[in-house]
Amino acid sequence: MAEKDKVSAPVKVPLYTGQAANPGEIELSGKIFGVEANESLLHEAVTMQMANRRAGTASTKTRGLISGGGIKPWRQKGTGRARAGSIRSPIWRHGGTTFGPTPRDYSYKMPKKAWNKALCVAISDRARNGHLRIVESLELSEPKTKVAKARLAALGVEHGLVVLGEGEESFVRAARNLAAYKILPVGGLNVYDVLFYKELLMTSKAARALEQRLGGEAR
Repeated sequence: MAEKDKVSAPVKVPLYTGQAANPGEIELSGKIFGVEANESLLHEAVTMQMANRRAGTASTKTRGLISGGGIKPWRQKGTGRARAGSIRSPIWRHGGTTFGPTPRDYSYKMPKKAWNKALCVAISDRARNGHLRIVESLELSEPKTKVAKARLAALGVEHGLVVLGEGEESFVRAARNLAAYKILPVGGLNVYDVLFYKELLMTSKAARALEQRLGGEAR
């Protein structure tokens, strides 16, 4: 019971305004932002994501799919050469392939609760190591890429994943061409991107939406 209370304890994270100033703190749910590390669960989640991204289009031809070769290359005996029945044989150049890859679907799904728990573990890792930034708003004075880049630099985000809440899509148009950043809505947040980018930046609105989305499932 004591361990459960420890995990569920609220987590205090610095709350940033438009610049690097830190006027105070924001209290977030310990179920999402204060979960203990679990490397095996993170590995399982990332492995699933990478498998789901595989095209699965690798294809080879067996001897039955090779054109030509309907006639025996030469007679069975008397030539001094090894016996051959078809030029489509796998031991011949341009012949078929034995046990080669064929198109297949590599995707699979892990249990939803396990996925949500893995997402919470990844987010908590960023919070625990000081790489989580919560900002009140990312509203820009003008929707320009250089303005968005300056705003992110002022928050100390050099290579980051930016998570936005509903109604905050205006920042996407300004920052979508920045190579060192990726912009996602709360619904698109995933384990691989959280771990890939050095910093995790989200608005307070996105953080509250994430608490509402995962609060009852991340246990």
